[in-house]
Amino acid sequence: MSEANDESFQSNMLAEIKRIQVELTELKDMKKSIARKPARKTVKKKVVKRKPARKTAKKKVVKRKPARKTAKKKVVKRKPARKTVKKKVVKRKPARKTVKKKVVKRKPARKTVKKKVVKRKPARRR
Repeated sequence: MSEANDESFQSNMLAEIKRIQVELTELKDMKKSIARKPARKTVKKKVVKRKPARKTAKKKVVKRKPARKTAKKKVVKRKPARKTVKKKVVKRKPARKTVKKKVVKRKPARKTVKKKVVKRKPARRR
């Protein structure tokens, strides 16, 4: 008997869940139909025209006087340089040969012998 009650309870619960789901879908459909608004017409934004930029006044260009033309100086021709007369080269007598003096060898210096310093033994004390 308890099994039959359990099965009938489960079937009743399932039927109730289905009924609630159907009701929920109907409510959602109603909400959609109410919530719909007429499509918005896209309103064009007014374009604000900006004032044109001020025109900058052009500066007057002052014309300069042309540069003075420099007068070409007259080129004075110089007299050609005098030709130098070559002097005759007088040959000189060759210089006398100098006689080398004989170098006299000196005897080597004597070797100095160092004196040996003899150390004395200290005297014994009595």
